[in-house]
Amino acid sequence: MLAASGCGSGPASQMPAVPPSGATSFSWFHAGRAPAGWQSMELPDATAVLSIPPDATPTPGDPGTVSATVTALNGDLRIYLNATPQQGEESQSNWPEFRLAHLTGENGAPARRLADRAGMPFRGGPGSCVEDTYVSRIGGHKYREIACLVAGKRGSSVLVAAAPADSWDRYSPVLEQAVDAYASE
Repeated sequence: MLAASGCGSGPASQMPAVPPSGATSFSWFHAGRAPAGWQSMELPDATAVLSIPPDATPTPGDPGTVSATVTALNGDLRIYLNATPQQGEESQSNWPEFRLAHLTGENGAPARRLADRAGMPFRGGPGSCVEDTYVSRIGGHKYREIACLVAGKRGSSVLVAAAPADSWDRYSPVLEQAVDAYASE
């Protein structure tokens, strides 16, 4: 199971941000509308709208959240998308450390930061994002995710866009489109 919540506590990771060589962290990011055919899922508290690709299926999650998955024919997870209202002490300034500590506390193994960026201009408000990898406590699955804390007029929310780490190159373009289309309200 993927970690989906933006809340939690635990020791902050000491891993430095390491963007790809010669690249700016999140240089692919361009806030905009979702591609044609994508569905919208609004958080029950109306703080954000998550856009999901046509092959994604809404999935039950924690109360107050919205989630969707894309699975293989055999049921293996390919893509996981989640939006959650802000629930803890996370902030734009501490987001990368907060998220890594949350994943470490939830899974018992250190999460590893790959990149982060603050001040991202999402539709509706600014956001702070971290890209990381972690190993799940249940099943020992390795995942890679983009997790963002995005502020809006009605409140802040957390976006998680994740996939198995070994298939990241295949699914990251779709996950990046979901991040581009995320809208705070």
